[in-house]
Amino acid sequence: MQKLFAGLSRKSGLVPGTMVHVAGERHDAPVHMTVFSYDADHVEERKVASAEEVAAYRGKRAVTWVNVDGVHRTEVIEQLGRVFELHHLLLEDVAHTDQRPKLEDFESCTYLVLRMLYERSVDAQDDHEFAITSEQVSMIVGPDFVLTFEEDPGDVFEPVRRRLREGKGRVRKLGADYLAYVLIDVIVDNYFAVLERFGDEVDELESELLDDPRADHLQEIRSMKRAMVEMRRAVWPLRDALATLLRGDVKLFKKATLIYVRDAYDHAMRVADAVEVVREMVEGMLEVYMSNVSNRMNQVMKVLTVIATVFIPLTFIVGVYGMNFDNMPELHWRYGYWIVWGVMAVVGVALLSYFWRKKWF
Repeated sequence: MQKLFAGLSRKSGLVPGTMVHVAGERHDAPVHMTVFSYDADHVEERKVASAEEVAAYRGKRAVTWVNVDGVHRTEVIEQLGRVFELHHLLLEDVAHTDQRPKLEDFESCTYLVLRMLYERSVDAQDDHEFAITSEQVSMIVGPDFVLTFEEDPGDVFEPVRRRLREGKGRVRKLGADYLAYVLIDVIVDNYFAVLERFGDEVDELESELLDDPRADHLQEIRSMKRAMVEMRRAVWPLRDALATLLRGDVKLFKKATLIYVRDAYDHAMRVADAVEVVREMVEGMLEVYMSNVSNRMNQVMKVLTVIATVFIPLTFIVGVYGMNFDNMPELHWRYGYWIVWGVMAVVGVALLSYFWRKKWF
């Protein structure tokens, strides 16, 4: 189980703005940086190894997009901060990878935090063991640049890169604020894909619970509850961030771009509503599981009670004739043994018939 507040103590007592990688894994993997420099007629894509190489692209064309895979090397973030003249508190937030989605407007740029979601299988042998991995994406939007910081390689931005390379759509014709919208929109649209696959898992598990609830289903329900908490954590604060953007107080986002942002906000609202629906379904599955287990236990107890009730009078009869008295009248009957068996059989059948008519089993 992941620690909810892992790494936060590393910042204790430090000066505000101190760069500390919080909540992510500590590793020595290299940081990968990719630059897209483009305008309406030209686009240049290149992988770079240092912030100095990135500086050569600033102002070269209309828009520069720098995507950074890996925020564990804080010196790289500091170097990019110097190149693009970013506030030190902003850079501190980039290195803190366990933040809720938010929007902060600085004098020279706008900072957004989003959560990118992936589904993963907890146990390859069980298709229902489903969990969601949440990765922080820090986005810094300037007048002519967009910086995106990801925790690990691999993202959902490939459709955007393809549109830039092929010159499709409006993205090459409009500014950095429109590129930021497109990246936000791709992240939000991926929520739909994750939620749809998660919903299929929920439906299938719900059918199994109704047909044949098993003990391992409880663990599956718990993993789904954790996944929904992760998804809710990513979606709900994002609505507030986009709502802040739509108020028009962020100067770097033009009114023409805010029209498109409104569409992304609408998608985020729909995802938030869907998350609540699926969350209630998962909560309901726990109740269904407990109810079915309880009903099964009640059925077992009913059968055992019927059996015990049938044997109560039989035990009484056997107990009476098991007493060691010399003058008991039936002890010397020639057919006494079979008569007692017959009486017990009649009593047992009579009780079972009575229970059957009462529909007690």
